[in-house]
Amino acid sequence: MSDLIDRAVIQQLTSGHYADPFSILGIHKTHHGFAIRAFAPNAQQIKVLDKESQTILAVLEQTEQTGFFSATLSPRNTPYRYQLLIDWGETQQVIEDPYRFGPLLQELDTWLLAEGTHLRPYERLGAHPTRMDNVDGVTFTVWAPNARRVSVVGEFNFWDGRRHPMRLRKENGIWELFLPHVQVGQLYKYEIIDCHGQTILKADPYAFAAEMRPDTASRIAQLPTRVVMSDQRRKANDFSSPISIYEVHLGSWRRHTDDNSWLSYRELADQLIPYVKYMGFTHIELLPINEHPFDGSWGYQPIGMYAPTRRFGTLEDFRYLITTAHKAGINVLLDWVTAHFPDDTHGLVQFDGTALFEYADPREGFHQDWNTLIYNYSRHEVCNYLAGNALYWIERFGLDGLRVDAVASMIYRNYSRADGEWIPNQYGGKENLEAIEFLRHTNKIIGTECPGAITIAEESTDYPGVTLPPEADGLGFHYKWDLGWMHDTLDYMSLDPVYRQYHHNLMTFGMFYAHTENFILPLSHDEVVHGKRSLLGKMPGDTWQQFANLRAYYGFMWGHPGKKLLFMGNEFAQGREWNHDASLDWHLLDPIQGGWHNGIQDLIRDLNHCYQQQPALYQLDYAPEGFEWLVVNDHENSVFAFVRRDAAGNEIIVISNFTPVLRENYRIGINQPGHYQEILNTDSAFYRGSNAGNLGGVHSEPLPSHHKEHSLNLVLPPLATLYLQREG
Repeated sequence: MSDLIDRAVIQQLTSGHYADPFSILGIHKTHHGFAIRAFAPNAQQIKVLDKESQTILAVLEQTEQTGFFSATLSPRNTPYRYQLLIDWGETQQVIEDPYRFGPLLQELDTWLLAEGTHLRPYERLGAHPTRMDNVDGVTFTVWAPNARRVSVVGEFNFWDGRRHPMRLRKENGIWELFLPHVQVGQLYKYEIIDCHGQTILKADPYAFAAEMRPDTASRIAQLPTRVVMSDQRRKANDFSSPISIYEVHLGSWRRHTDDNSWLSYRELADQLIPYVKYMGFTHIELLPINEHPFDGSWGYQPIGMYAPTRRFGTLEDFRYLITTAHKAGINVLLDWVTAHFPDDTHGLVQFDGTALFEYADPREGFHQDWNTLIYNYSRHEVCNYLAGNALYWIERFGLDGLRVDAVASMIYRNYSRADGEWIPNQYGGKENLEAIEFLRHTNKIIGTECPGAITIAEESTDYPGVTLPPEADGLGFHYKWDLGWMHDTLDYMSLDPVYRQYHHNLMTFGMFYAHTENFILPLSHDEVVHGKRSLLGKMPGDTWQQFANLRAYYGFMWGHPGKKLLFMGNEFAQGREWNHDASLDWHLLDPIQGGWHNGIQDLIRDLNHCYQQQPALYQLDYAPEGFEWLVVNDHENSVFAFVRRDAAGNEIIVISNFTPVLRENYRIGINQPGHYQEILNTDSAFYRGSNAGNLGGVHSEPLPSHHKEHSLNLVLPPLATLYLQREG
């Protein structure tokens, strides 16, 4: 290599437009020795020091006040180990030259990242505190194949994109650089000259931490250590285990009363976890906690897919919250959004001037419902980014599973689009074959790498085999939200009881397909926003009837096959719609309110504990033998009765009366004669009901009814659900 560098090249380098800085900067063998070149704008002088002796080897000469310095060291057989002593005028600084270090990505990583099969891309891409050649610093790697130049900018280099341009690995479009002396906690971004020559600033897609809105920089953080999943946590996720999920938005579960500020992750650990344990829930499901720019998206428009939001504390604080839940015997699920992402300029949109992460055609790449962008699932690198993210949350934070948002919008190209507004797949169909393959691939990876962890689909259509394994042509999820059951039953419950007899099938239809998937019954955040009213507000009648309706409904739900999910506030019948900017209305539990809400809270707690104590209510959720209708056609009285059964044949009878009429001498045929204890009655005075019932229990009689030889003669309280268990 020549000692001399063309002036045009120097001008490109010093103006921040040279794409191959390692060919110029650093140390290079030449015909006359070893050329050392550095770029340090505003430096007065740069000296080359021997790293061991700290003696001066050379003084670099500056080219015309450009900040470009160079000199030639004499030839020798042993390599030079050197540092740079920079005189900034008022201060001096000894630094390691970032351009003396070789390529960072190893050949295997380069290959796997290029083909999108790297199991854990987050271990290589992003910012990683590293020690290289006995020098502490941070490695930066980012995928931007169509960029003309990429630089690391941050607190450590005056946010000046000229100072630290990166090396391009042409084999996979990844840019890389090791920066000595950079430390954990410092802020950074990537300054990109895109394919159009425009200079843009981007947050790191793989950043483990980030600033909170309105600031947008990434923050250097240590990759969390792996968390081993215990046998107890695995068992809690089983199909045959009781699963009762408390869905939580961390920013509005509870707030500080003095200034309405958020609770921190650690404060939530101290307050939320004991409450969930007391209430008898087995799982917490967190609305998305990925860093996101807009509070009103509730986290469903994430930008920092690998970064827990700074709103409530640090990455370590979030880990503390999860660890505290596990110590209390509670599993933690995360709402995971891979269906879309926002178009904020510091995010993934047009990352290198091209539609890199999103589909280029808006008929494929733009969500009209949410004004967001759709990931390009046909790109291996994009799928790798997302699949790796799934492993990251489970392995590095100890999450017990992921609930995947808006699956239907992923798997259908015509989702919420009129004819002519979507592009068919290669076979002319409406299915997004790439998205389907991505979901199968991700679920398979989780099943292989994280056995015991679960994935849950929010899938709003009748797409077949959502919870079948990929090898059986399914999507590979463990569970699916039963949105049909939710809509049908809420429609029924919102009717005046006098009209319910004409819509009886809304409460029974769910059992026609109950065993086609592994269902979770969800009463989620989506049902208590945007003018839909609270669950209590959906119930008809006066105050007494509204609360009685809700209690009866909860009793029916907890008895019905399928795991349970309840959004925060519904466990004490919050009367207003959920507001993400305010705390739940905990004041409603003050005795001065009359106790109505306390009654609902007491009922949910007892339902959860009863549910966990009675295997008949959960063990055979997904087996036909775990359920039997006893009364299915009594539409005139709006009465339903069914049996729940465990693997040993033990039975719980669930009976619901959805009219405000006290029904005495109501006879129900049963399978097993004996004395039946009334183990739960939603009309109990303890729950602020009218306290009608069967005085704790009832004996069967050898009188045929409902095609059974024995029967029970019961009192059915108004707007109530009963659980009966045979003694002995």
